[in-house]
Amino acid sequence: MRLLGTLGGVACGGAGGALQVEVLEEDVAQVVPLGGGRAFTLPRTALPPQVREGDVVREGRLDVETGVRLARELAEWRARLSVPVPDGLDLDAGASESLTEKKER
Repeated sequence: MRLLGTLGGVACGGAGGALQVEVLEEDVAQVVPLGGGRAFTLPRTALPPQVREGDVVREGRLDVETGVRLARELAEWRARLSVPVPDGLDLDAGASESLTEKKER
């Protein structure tokens, strides 16, 4: 497969050589080996044509199941970090005003 031939031994190791696509540009993509490792770039043509940022590629194919699991884990992690809004606090009140407008008056 084209992806494996392009990567050679670079992506072997953690998570069976799976890569997560971090950034897609017109001609290149930045990918990170799952399980740890440094990000590196690949020609975009080395990835499946339908790949998007955040997708996981394993053995030259999209690994949808792993991608969905990672997205769910990220959402859970973000939810744990979120700060609850106290009852009665309206975060949208006055949102159209400048933050310094009242001070400037």
